[in-house]
Amino acid sequence: MNFEEKLLQLKDKYKDLEKALMGTFSDPKEMAKISKEYSDLKEVITLADIYLKTKDNMMQAEEMMKDVSLKELAETEYYECKNKLHEIENQIKIALLPKDEADEKNVILEIRAGTGGDEAAIFAGDLFNMYKAYSELKGWKLEVISYHENEAGGFKEIISNITGRGAFGRLKYESGAHRVQRVPETESQGRVHTSAATVAVMPEAEDVDIEILDKDLRIDTYRASGAGGQHVNKTDSAIRITHIPTNTVVQCQDERSQFKNKERAMKMLRAKLYEAQRQKLDEERAGLRKSQVGTGDRSDKIRTYNYPQNRVTDHRINLTLYKLDYVMTGEALDEIIDKLITEDQIQQLSAL
Repeated sequence: MNFEEKLLQLKDKYKDLEKALMGTFSDPKEMAKISKEYSDLKEVITLADIYLKTKDNMMQAEEMMKDVSLKELAETEYYECKNKLHEIENQIKIALLPKDEADEKNVILEIRAGTGGDEAAIFAGDLFNMYKAYSELKGWKLEVISYHENEAGGFKEIISNITGRGAFGRLKYESGAHRVQRVPETESQGRVHTSAATVAVMPEAEDVDIEILDKDLRIDTYRASGAGGQHVNKTDSAIRITHIPTNTVVQCQDERSQFKNKERAMKMLRAKLYEAQRQKLDEERAGLRKSQVGTGDRSDKIRTYNYPQNRVTDHRINLTLYKLDYVMTGEALDEIIDKLITEDQIQQLSAL
């Protein structure tokens, strides 16, 4: 089956789905499934119509080239159509790539200081501020779930929930080890130090995505603590939850209410188990995950932020931007993410 035949087959399928949606459904799940399939095909069919119309115009131009008086004009039309066909064909192939079902989900964002002591903790705080600013630019809502500050004003760990359409689809490429090169404020001789922080981006999971049985949980309560007694609670409001089958542990102590801490901890646990499930499935699919752009492996050094040179380098795609200041305010982060998405699509097309 050639490309044009495939498009005609998809158009027929689209019409069948359209007819089916005009009928009645006894099962709401079946209706939702057909409706989603119809919606997913809409972009492809729009592009298919343009492709087929352009192909028809190209064939007409080819026929006109036989007429000497029209040959020059027809040749121009012919090659314009030919180039346009190639461009639309690529757009259709990208539109037909398997969709990541988690792309539209909200995000659980974990940032942890790595090697580098206080400077690593300060850098973890800088990364948090970058994602916070980026979320504001996107119209997403960022809420801190849990954090552990260090004495230098940074974070040993900070976990957030980012709510907004398509948040995971864009932020998933941020998972990995981020490295910073700069002169710390405490450095008296002006030497550049290298520090690191790790970022984990997980899709927020719903109850329907992952089943957690009460018998598989061990829930411990303890007294919350905080710097200078500011958040010290006289009751055992802090929560630690252990998922026994996987030995996954989450904890939350930032709310004074035990119920709210448990709710937040369960949100983190669902996200961790869901992401582990997704990674296992990815590894089973021909082991492609390691070769893809967004592996999500925290040990992978993905990006370097060089302050003296105002430079950001993403090592996965060999991209360097000399606008670190705008990246850290979130304004130029899309330039990196857009290129990562394009590279991911190219790799998926090559795999197909």
